[in-house]
Amino acid sequence: MTDPYRRRLVTALGASAFLAGPGLSHAASIVTTRSLRFENLHTGEKLAVEYFAAGRYVSEALTSVDHLLRDFRTGEAHPIAPGLLDLVSTLRGRLESEQTVHVISGYRSPKTNAILRERSHGVAAHSLHMEGMAMDIRVPGVELAHLRDAALDLRRGGVGYYPDSDFVHVDIGRVRRW
Repeated sequence: MTDPYRRRLVTALGASAFLAGPGLSHAASIVTTRSLRFENLHTGEKLAVEYFAAGRYVSEALTSVDHLLRDFRTGEAHPIAPGLLDLVSTLRGRLESEQTVHVISGYRSPKTNAILRERSHGVAAHSLHMEGMAMDIRVPGVELAHLRDAALDLRRGGVGYYPDSDFVHVDIGRVRRW
């Protein structure tokens, strides 16, 4: 599902393309913008960003996302995969939520990952956080189990459920669950 306004727009564009013939069908199939709102719960920083516009990813916006989702322990930033942003955007649409996505963890440096791995058996040695391909999130007003189920339904990567820590892990690796 997508938000009601986007659904109406896509439906209207699709109908226009059908009525006008093949010339418009390609234009109607292109989503013109994608945006997200994040809050990094460790730094308190917030970001509202349109990261995809006019058929391309916006490099300045991606740089802002990289900074917000940096390893808060070391200050290191790393490119966040645009596909991960698309996953989170699609997930918000599926949830029919326009809430700010609360981020517990985005990028993790190898040093931070090693420290966390020593403290917990739940941290993967080759975590996709180290590649900018994973996020630990929650969405205000959305039950954690509902967030997990929506992410699983997308079948676009891994989904980890951590109810005791109040977050869901999403990544764009292979489809799996834990």
